[in-house]
Amino acid sequence: MTLPALVDAHCHLDFPDFDDERDAVIARARAAGVTRMVTICTKLPNAPRVAAIAEAHEGIFWAAGVHPMSVGDHAPVTVDQLVDLARHPKMVGIGETGLDYHYTAETKATQQDSLRLHIEACRQTRLPLIIHARDADDDMARILTEEHAAGPYTCMMHCFSSSRALAEAALGLDFYLSMSGIAAFPKSSDLRAIFADAPLDRILVETDSPYLAPPPHRGRRNEPAYTAHTAQVGADTFGLSLDDFAKATSANFDRLFWKAA
Repeated sequence: MTLPALVDAHCHLDFPDFDDERDAVIARARAAGVTRMVTICTKLPNAPRVAAIAEAHEGIFWAAGVHPMSVGDHAPVTVDQLVDLARHPKMVGIGETGLDYHYTAETKATQQDSLRLHIEACRQTRLPLIIHARDADDDMARILTEEHAAGPYTCMMHCFSSSRALAEAALGLDFYLSMSGIAAFPKSSDLRAIFADAPLDRILVETDSPYLAPPPHRGRRNEPAYTAHTAQVGADTFGLSLDDFAKATSANFDRLFWKAA
């Protein structure tokens, strides 16, 4: 049986959770039909390590930024730093960046400044922005909208699990919503309803592994192979076959992450 070709649009293959079996994890992903993955650098000093993983494996790409929960612990990122990293042939996105007021509300002003710098790097490189949003919907919608009015850019709302209002604001800017294992949790019916009302051509699939494993692996370490479980839930949400959903989300990925196409 030929498996549908899927893309894990956001994972963290450099994390120590995978150190003992990274090659095996990648092999299992391919066996599950996950032909491409984007591994995300969340702290710029780790960029060489993340880039090396992409360089060593066909179909693996990378993105880089400063995670909003880390901005208080590191020197401020500069636009030039991000633009320089983007010259790497397999570096395909800027981020993850964004706002997290759940754990790190005390740095919200610094987070907002960092987010705007990442957006400017997206404008200069034409690479998509990768957004992390938690408990910051109003500020997130405001900043994304203000910045888009100042100069357009493209964006993926990574691991989208926020409000319908933020989804509508993002979709109104022609941004993309990414389904993670959260969308597959049994109690996530309201989130699935938000996805069901979104245009299919604005949907991506990801794992955010090693976090947020979907059923039947919930509570254990996540890995890119499990993209298939979330994709099946996505297919059911849109009333499609898994094959058709995989084709649609892969086409969306190619449109947004044009360097990986």
